[in-house]
Amino acid sequence: MEFLSSELQSGLILFGVFGVLVTLGVPISFAIGLAATATITFLISFDQALFVVSQKMASGLDSFTLLAIPFFILAGNIMNSGGIARRLIELAKIVGGRLPGALAHVNVLANMLFGSISGSAVASAAAIGGIMSPLQRKEGYDPAFSAAVNAASCPTGMLIPPSSTLIVYSLISGGTSVATLFVAGYLPGILMGLGVMVVAGIVATKRGYPLIPLPSFKEIIFKIADAFLPLLLIFIIMGGIIGGVFTATEASAVAVVYTLLLAVGIYREVKITDLPTIILESAITSSIVLLLIGCSIGMSWAMTFSDIPYAIGEALANVSENPFIIMLVINICLLVIGTFMDMTPALLIFTPIFLPVATELGMDPVHFGIMMTYNLCIGIITPPVGSALFISCSVGKVAIQDLIKPMLPFYAAVISILMLVTFIPEISLFLPRVILGYGG
Repeated sequence: MEFLSSELQSGLILFGVFGVLVTLGVPISFAIGLAATATITFLISFDQALFVVSQKMASGLDSFTLLAIPFFILAGNIMNSGGIARRLIELAKIVGGRLPGALAHVNVLANMLFGSISGSAVASAAAIGGIMSPLQRKEGYDPAFSAAVNAASCPTGMLIPPSSTLIVYSLISGGTSVATLFVAGYLPGILMGLGVMVVAGIVATKRGYPLIPLPSFKEIIFKIADAFLPLLLIFIIMGGIIGGVFTATEASAVAVVYTLLLAVGIYREVKITDLPTIILESAITSSIVLLLIGCSIGMSWAMTFSDIPYAIGEALANVSENPFIIMLVINICLLVIGTFMDMTPALLIFTPIFLPVATELGMDPVHFGIMMTYNLCIGIITPPVGSALFISCSVGKVAIQDLIKPMLPFYAAVISILMLVTFIPEISLFLPRVILGYGG
């Protein structure tokens, strides 16, 4: 390997070891940590490499910002059990019930609302899809079409705040403002949902799917009032963060207290005896995510120490000097990566690689973070690893092979909007500039 540069050798070791371990079925967190250690061992002694990688993992997790993740996970799990999804669906029926293919639009709107509160695409796909699929089947909707609508719209909650994914990006990007990222996610997330609604409306019109009967004024007022308290959480969290009342981490703790009051004290759909199970499930999920983050921080440091991002940046620069072409190549790479790797590890591993390239081209870190998050959202609804896609198949009782064809027009819609988000920075930066006075 003497004819290869040290950066290329390090890159081959890093991604080679990682790829082999994942292929062998090693859990991805351990695969990342071992690949990082093997790469550093190529440059320094094994004892030193083991010590440094462990130290970087521990110091990377010593972050006040990261405390938001377990709190938001706990708040989401409480909401899943607290009847909040059903109330948001009733509200969505009022908004989308008179559009062609009404129940499909209700599914999209409910995913946007529930996802923005829970911050989890998988939770949204399970909670909303579990309720909407039987309703749509009863009204004569094609089950594959219903599952496709649910899958395509559930990632909107990863962009519409609060989003734990954007918190992870904030950490790995070197401290990009969480509040700015949250505000920047609104328009792209809403556009993603609207794109899905346009496709769903076209298909529903061709197939003649029915509208929802218009409820009485009294019923409308009741449903709005019933969904008011869950929706109020969004205003409390975002209002508090934007107004400087509390940080994103403190907002996550507020979210837990508020959802507990709703689920246990007001709606009484969660019992005190249910809480140990909910807390245990949240702790297990949080430990998996935080171990993954710690190992990925170790890998990020290993890549930086080995000058791998610099080498990749040089390679991209050799592809073209046109920023448009380079950003298109980055998007294609991320789309491919997203089909084989879950969202969080992909974000943690490839942000340190592509962010320096993007900033060198003059791209704002907030804009890049939204673009990257949006791109990887598509990965969770594409085979073979798309977790939200498989959840939608499960709750919709549809085989995965029957879902691919109905998903194609939705893929076209969300990728088209990805291109808009990539090449029109104001889609991401307009609200931060207006609301926060962001000058990036």
